[in-house]
Amino acid sequence: MRKTYIYLSLIIAGLLGSAQLYSTPRLSVVVVVDGLNTEDLNMLRPFWQQGGLRTMSEEAYQTTIDFPHLVLGGNETTATLMTGVTPNKHGYTMDQYYDRKDRKIHSMLEDKETKGIGTTLCLSPKALLNRTISDKMRLRHPNAKIYAVGIHPETTILLAGHTANACCWINPETKEWVTTTAYSEGLPSAAYEQNNNKRISIAAEKQWIPRMDIPAYSKPTEQEKKKSFAYPVKDVLLQSPEANKLIIELALQLQQTAQLGKDNTPDLLLLQLNCLSPADQTDYIQSAEHEDMYLHLNQDLGFLMEQLDKKIGRENYQVLVVGRPILGTDHQTLADIHMPVHQFNVDRAAALIGTYLMAIYGHERWVDGGYGHSIYLNRTLIEQKRLNLETIQRQVANFLMDFEGIEIAMPIHESLLYPSLRDSFNKRHMGDVIFNLQPGWQLMQNEQQAIDKVIDENPQAPLLFWSGTLRPMPQGQLTALDVAELIFQ
Repeated sequence: MRKTYIYLSLIIAGLLGSAQLYSTPRLSVVVVVDGLNTEDLNMLRPFWQQGGLRTMSEEAYQTTIDFPHLVLGGNETTATLMTGVTPNKHGYTMDQYYDRKDRKIHSMLEDKETKGIGTTLCLSPKALLNRTISDKMRLRHPNAKIYAVGIHPETTILLAGHTANACCWINPETKEWVTTTAYSEGLPSAAYEQNNNKRISIAAEKQWIPRMDIPAYSKPTEQEKKKSFAYPVKDVLLQSPEANKLIIELALQLQQTAQLGKDNTPDLLLLQLNCLSPADQTDYIQSAEHEDMYLHLNQDLGFLMEQLDKKIGRENYQVLVVGRPILGTDHQTLADIHMPVHQFNVDRAAALIGTYLMAIYGHERWVDGGYGHSIYLNRTLIEQKRLNLETIQRQVANFLMDFEGIEIAMPIHESLLYPSLRDSFNKRHMGDVIFNLQPGWQLMQNEQQAIDKVIDENPQAPLLFWSGTLRPMPQGQLTALDVAELIFQ
């Protein structure tokens, strides 16, 4: 009997030990890093003696993820990472959209019912159609404390989702933390305190100079070899190491004031960081200043994890770091391997289509405009003239197919037949005719404004997932659609 009791006690103790070993982390930290890529992480890994990326390279689950839709270099990737679905479902197809009502371009997150706090921007996550990581956390744990801190408003709001307590980002003009009334807490007290102390202004007065001697960097430019590099931070605030430091600093202050990770209800902290320098034309390191951004990023992530170790215990949190393509491969690199980049001008294409329809139907304004991968027809005029919309859509699509650089063009309703296009677009913000470009072509709104910054055929991003809880790690290859559920598994 005694042996049976001891045996049962050992089983129960083992089960309790396992439950504790793989318990849900008290704090999940999700870090989205602009421009972070696997190639540069692998190149720099041997040179990091310590730091966050060093810890991740030794202890974290690591993989490279694909995006199953068009990647333009905007926040369509952020929305996909946060929701786990493609743009046709989450609704965020590009950073801006064309409004038929006023024939103007608007931010995808524009919301006239929302007011800015410390900013004139009126933005909210209302246009995002699906639940994000933060929304799922709120549903599973109603009392969870959820905060997002970032560099840019759109990215930070997409990280925050619909139900975060608060989110805030840097206003480079006022040198303050700002936010929107879309979130119940408004601007967190920790951000108010930093604003009162002029924390961002103080950081902006610094000078960004190299951490090492220029010859110690892997790929300094010829100009850097001659004159090194230096920036007044105030001139490049959002693309300087100081922006990342400010975000980490506020995140840790929020952890302290909101007591994140201090009780048994899981909390969530979402951060946007950057590893691209002001002069970069590509996501891949081609300068000492770009590599310097990585050195600072490594240090900043290391400081974040070191402080969380002290504040809540190493066994009580997990960190997910994921990159997102911003610039892709630069034009010169592609030209050097005999793959020159050509540009497709949407405004010019819309004007030519308007002239084409005038030749058929008379001298009227048949085209409202073009934006992104869409041509917007003047539906009001077509109805007034009692013309068949589908016939004109087909004529425009056939006409577009004769344009150099066009891979495929079709009336909007036919996009459902092509999975790659169906997953990349959402009907709310698409025109009457949509098109896609051939490889090696860049989408331009006009002569100066590029819509498609990432021209790589299959852009990827690294993912690193560390957990102090020793929880089981994922098995097999992941895609961008798997990230949103990763912290809950």
